[in-house]
Amino acid sequence: MIKVYSTPSCPYCVTLKKFLKEKGIEFADIDVSADQKELQEMIDKSGQMGVPVVDINGQIIVGFDRNKILELLDIKE
Repeated sequence: MIKVYSTPSCPYCVTLKKFLKEKGIEFADIDVSADQKELQEMIDKSGQMGVPVVDINGQIIVGFDRNKILELLDIKE
């Protein structure tokens, strides 16, 4: 399960989600600006308040790191 913690106003979040959709990767989009519980979960997992944060099977990626996402999902380009 992939979780993307994001906000609607974050341009990096928009780019990240577009990238995942283009690759056909399913993910849960979590708007932390609308859900304090999810915001706290993101902070607890990442130690960060900034978005995006990606959780891929417990592996945390802060920011949009295309190569790390592909590596964790074992996708070759």
